[in-house]
Amino acid sequence: MKFETEYIEKLSQIINEQGLTEISLEDGEQAITIRKEVMVASAPVISAPAAVTPVVNKNPAESATEAPIQENKKSGTPITSPMVGTFYTSPSPDSAPFVSVGTSVNAGDVVCIIEAMKMMNEIKAEVSGKVTEICVEDGQPVEFGQVLMYVE
Repeated sequence: MKFETEYIEKLSQIINEQGLTEISLEDGEQAITIRKEVMVASAPVISAPAAVTPVVNKNPAESATEAPIQENKKSGTPITSPMVGTFYTSPSPDSAPFVSVGTSVNAGDVVCIIEAMKMMNEIKAEVSGKVTEICVEDGQPVEFGQVLMYVE
């Protein structure tokens, strides 16, 4: 069997229609693999404020001494991790951090590094503003979608 252009185009169409990323075929000494390159784009993840459950005390004297319950409200746009890895605030242990709370950043500025599979991946701000909170400690493991910091 000879892999003709029409046949290859038909295979490409099947990949697109079925949501596949790869098709491999072998016929004797001939083989063909068609791959669809998948781009992973990170979208900002907006987290909802934590739910607050009121505490009910049976003894009214105890409730007077307790601090009032406050809702956890984060302000600004979250910068989230696009991958699982290790969070670093600076390019090397001897270097100053890319940003700290109060630092003004522009969209496209590097704000941290996530190390994944021995690769150092620069994480860039998607918005301009001031860093209001850094949610992760230097050297701490992070998950995909985890909020790293907020920019307001």
